[in-house]
Amino acid sequence: MNLPYELSLGWRYTRAGRATRKNGFISFISGVSMLGIALGVAALIIVLSVMNGFQKEVRDRMLGVLAHIEVFAPGGAALPDLALTLKEAKANPQVLGAAPFIAAQALVARGEDMKGAMVRGVDPALEGDVTDIFAPHGGMPSVLQRLQPGAFGVVLGLDLARNLGVREGDNVTLIAPSGQVTPAGVVPRLKQMTVVGTFDSGHYEYDAGLVLLHQDDAARIFRLEGPTGIRLKITNLHQAREVAQQLAGTLSGDLLVRDWTRTNRTWFAAVQLEKRMMFIILTLIVAVAAFNLVS
Repeated sequence: MNLPYELSLGWRYTRAGRATRKNGFISFISGVSMLGIALGVAALIIVLSVMNGFQKEVRDRMLGVLAHIEVFAPGGAALPDLALTLKEAKANPQVLGAAPFIAAQALVARGEDMKGAMVRGVDPALEGDVTDIFAPHGGMPSVLQRLQPGAFGVVLGLDLARNLGVREGDNVTLIAPSGQVTPAGVVPRLKQMTVVGTFDSGHYEYDAGLVLLHQDDAARIFRLEGPTGIRLKITNLHQAREVAQQLAGTLSGDLLVRDWTRTNRTWFAAVQLEKRMMFIILTLIVAVAAFNLVS
C-alpha cells in the first residue's frame, strides 16, 4: 500500500529501531509520547471549551440585568435633555433599544433588618428593550409592569427579599442617603414601599443588592428632575467598547459613556487571565510530550 509521503515519513520516525527494529523499549516510549500529545490536545480543547461555556453563561446572566452601554450625566444629576440624548443615541445603526433610568444608592429596611442596595428607577414600558430578563416572555407580561407611577411599588432581587424576609405584598422602608435639613439637623428621607414582585437573574451580586421602582417615583424620592441616564442595547455585545467610543464622540453635552466590559472589568480580566494560564499549562504538557517523541 502506497502511503502519502507525510504519513510514511511520520510512520518511519515514530517506529523504533528504524533499520533493525529490535529496540522495543524505544517503540514503547514513542507510543507513550504520541498518547501524551493526543491527551494533551484533547485536554486543551475540553478545558478551553468549558471555560468559554462558563464565561458565556455568566456573561449572559450579567447582561440579563445590565445594559450593553450606559450613558449618564456626571455626579448623578439628571440628563439636561433626555429627548435629544435618546434621539442621538438611536441614530447609531448599532443601537437596537434605549431606555431611561435613574441610578442611586439607598438603604432598604424591614423591621430591624437593613440592607444597602442599588436603586434603579426604570420605565417599565422600555426596560424590556435593553435587558432580556425583564422582557415579556411567552405572552406573559414582565414583572416590571406592576410598577405604576405614584404607587411606590418596588421589585426586589430574590436574595435581597429573602434576606429581608419579605414577599409580594409586604412593605419595606426605603431610606435615601441625602436627607432633609431641619432645625434638629439632617433627617434622612424615608419612604414606605410595597413589594410588588421579585426577580431572579442567577447572579448573586444583583439578586442581593438591586431594587427596581418606577422612574417617576425614584425622581420624587431622590429629588431629581428626570432620568440620570439611558441604557442601550446594541446588535453585537462584543463591539460594545467600539460603539461606546462612537457615542462619546457624537452625543451632545457633557455626558459619560460606559460599556459593560468596563462595568465588570475585574471579573472580565480574571476570566481572561485564567484562560491564558490554562492554555499555557496545557501547551507545555503537549510540548514536553512532543519533545520526548522526537528525542
